[in-house]
This record gives sequence, structure tokens and C-alpha cells, in this order.
Amino acid sequence: MSAPGRAPVTAPTDAPVVTRSTGSGHDLTHPPRTGLLLTLPALAFVAVFVLVPLLFAVYMSFTNWPLIGSYEFIGFDNYAAIASDPVFWKSVGYTVLYTAIVTVPILVLGYVLAVVVRSNRRGSTLFRTVFFLPYVIGLTTLSFLMVLEAQPGSGAVNIVLKALGITDGTSAWLADGPLATGLICVMIVWAVSGLTMVLLMGGMQGISRDVYESAEIDGATWWQRERSITIPMLRPTIAMSLVISVIGSLLAFTQFYVLTRGGPSTDTQTVVMYVYQRGFVQLQLGAASALSIVLVVVIGLVTAVQFRLLREKD
Repeated sequence: MSAPGRAPVTAPTDAPVVTRSTGSGHDLTHPPRTGLLLTLPALAFVAVFVLVPLLFAVYMSFTNWPLIGSYEFIGFDNYAAIASDPVFWKSVGYTVLYTAIVTVPILVLGYVLAVVVRSNRRGSTLFRTVFFLPYVIGLTTLSFLMVLEAQPGSGAVNIVLKALGITDGTSAWLADGPLATGLICVMIVWAVSGLTMVLLMGGMQGISRDVYESAEIDGATWWQRERSITIPMLRPTIAMSLVISVIGSLLAFTQFYVLTRGGPSTDTQTVVMYVYQRGFVQLQLGAASALSIVLVVVIGLVTAVQFRLLREKD
């Protein structure tokens, strides 16, 4: 017992006392300027390699800038000429047609492949690698390979189709507009579906298994589970996949440049190929810049509309 009139004695403690300062200069978190400094390299990269070239292209679009020589400011003449350019509108129509042909098959095939490889069953890793390999190889390599395989008489395409009795083995695939378009579309669907597979597979693996088990207990079939669980919960991933696919199709260049050069005539000429022709073949960089700005604006609007239509409902 303690003596009367004395304060009780407490044992000393060595535990430090932590105090949180409320002053703006002594916060435990980093000040805002630290975050700004950390993002400066990325901001500088975007400014130098994106914003500055874009602003310079806008300036060039108001001139008759040649590749070599002096130039003059001509206002909106380049933009006015676009409205009456039949070759440009033909390339726009072809690009839209090409985009419409390949977009849905890429999504559907990518979804099917994702369903096949989303589980961890034996061999799924091998199939993922095989399905994704064409995308890793790249369009340039695949396009040059297709030049060889589409040759009349000696290419693998004609040999296989002749063996199946579909053609006589002498089809000039790259010398005919519709045939070249069909061949390129098949190649692109095969090459790009692997990327869509990876994106959708990642989204599928993020869905809790408990949701599927509950549906199975309620008697839901495989298709009912896909339609009522997987597809609705994949809406953001599907939207991103469609945006990537559509933008890639609208900006198609490599496969057409390697395989057809836009021919025969201008039957397989895309918008980006036409911009290339105006800028680096006809040496009209001002007109090509105007076409590029219009293309950037259109792609931005298309992307905004896609996100608007495909965004997840609140």
C-alpha cells in the first residue's frame, strides 16, 4: 500500500510518444511538389514527343509546306481541299470497310481463345503461348511471310486451297483488290486475336469463382453463366479491346504497304497510306498534315463514342 498523502508511483516507460503535426510543412506524407517532380520526366517526354510534334503538324497544315524549299501560309485551303478529294474519300470508305470486317471476328475469336486457356488445366500455358505468338512476331514479319505464301502456284495458300479443291492453285491474291482484302483480313484476325485473348483472359481471371459456383448450384448452364456473369463483368475489358482494335484498324498501314502498296490502283489504299502518299511521295507535307489532323480528330471522336456506348452502367 502507498503511504497516505503520496501520489502513486508509475513504472517508467521507454515507448516513444508519436505526435502528428498538423502544420503544412511537417506532414507525414510527401508534399505535392514531390509528386510533381516525380512525374516531370514523363510529362517532359509527352511534351517533347507528342505535344510539340502535334502543334507543329497543326501549324504545317495551314501552309503549303514542301519537303524541300520555302513555304507560304495558305490558311484553311488544305482543309477545304479535303472535302473535294475523291481519292481521300475512297480511302476513307475502304478503311471503314476493313475496320468493319475485322473488328467483330477479332473480338469473337479472342473471346473463344480466352475461354479455352483461362483455366489452369494441363497444356493451357502452351496454348496461350501458341495463340499469342503471331502478335509477338509482328505485322511486318507476318506480312513479308504472307508475300511468299500468297504467290501463285508456289505459295502455301494456293497449295492448301488446291489440295482442298477450292481453287486451281494459280490465284494471284495480291493482284486483285477483293482477294487481297480477304487475305489481309484473315491474316490480321489471326495475328491480333492473341492480344484480345490476353486482355479478356486477364479480366476473366479477376472474376471470383464463388459467383460461378453459386450459378452452378442454381442450375445455370455454361452458356447462361457466360451470358449472365462473364460478359457483363467483362464490359470494361471488352470496351478496351474494341477501342484498341478499332484504332488499330483505322490506322492500318504496315500490312497494306508490304503486301499491296495500296494497289491494284488504289483499291486497297487506307487513309494512313494516302497520308503517306501525299507527304512522302507527292512531297505535300502541308496537305498531309491537314489530313493527319483530321484523322486524329475523327479517331478521338470514335473512341469517345465507343467508351460512351460500352462503359459500365452505374
